[in-house]
Amino acid sequence: MSETSPAATTVAVLGLGAMGLPMATRLATGLTVHGFDIAQPRLDLAAAAGIRTFGSAADAVVGADALLLAVRNGDQLDEVLFGEGGVAASLRPGAVVILTSTVGTEAIPGTAARLAVLGVGLVDAPLSGGPVRAGEGDLLIVVGAAPSDLEKARPILDLLASTLTVVGDRPGNGQALKTVNQLLCGVHIAAAAEALALADALGLDTAKTLEALGAGAAGSFMLSNRGPRMLEAYSEEGAEVLSRLDIFVKDMGIVGKAARSVGLPAPVAAAAEQLYLLGAAQGLAAADDSAVIKVVAPAPRTAGQAG
Repeated sequence: MSETSPAATTVAVLGLGAMGLPMATRLATGLTVHGFDIAQPRLDLAAAAGIRTFGSAADAVVGADALLLAVRNGDQLDEVLFGEGGVAASLRPGAVVILTSTVGTEAIPGTAARLAVLGVGLVDAPLSGGPVRAGEGDLLIVVGAAPSDLEKARPILDLLASTLTVVGDRPGNGQALKTVNQLLCGVHIAAAAEALALADALGLDTAKTLEALGAGAAGSFMLSNRGPRMLEAYSEEGAEVLSRLDIFVKDMGIVGKAARSVGLPAPVAAAAEQLYLLGAAQGLAAADDSAVIKVVAPAPRTAGQAG
């Protein structure tokens, strides 16, 4: 490591929820971790995992070499860093903020510029994977960052990621690639929902259909991953919520905005976005995103599919 860009040894994690706690726990296996959450039970769990907990977000970031941050959107990013009680002013010069969320490219330049005034770098590192993979260090992370900032963040990213792809040397590059990724994911889930709904309407056994499709050229990760949960969507309890439907309302909105900003037509993505918007309007926002099949077919036609 260079003398001007020492690697981070202390990282602050704000928010110790479903993803934050396993990430913090994983990081604590090799680094000093500061943690904060508004819920005391989450702080208790973090402390039991060897994480040093604090009573406020601002206190948690004091002395940290890096801040690992997950937010819902650009507005929340701005609020956490620069709003009332924002933590940016408590970061030491030379620290880096590692943004793990998908917020779109639009929010990044202004955030990076405001952090630069404080001597703080921004590492744009949106990730994919759920809580189990976070705890195992098996996340997929794409990164856009200045080389010196990336060098500081490397110990953190290497602990969390099984696949780490550096896509550019400026913040925003990571968001751009994640936007393309989410276009495909959102379209593939919607297409899987339509395909399985059609199979049911044609009187096919949907479980056997899913097995056959997954073994052929029509297969995809999203078909194999979300398909079984789509077959559970009609049951009384529904599929386990592993990825909320309203996440794709947000992410497909980001896709549409990005496409319009460069004058690129994206009719398939736009059609998929409408399915997620309809699902949210029908009360499925907090359901697993596999429940989008219920927008296409509110109820199964084949006896037994309802689980």
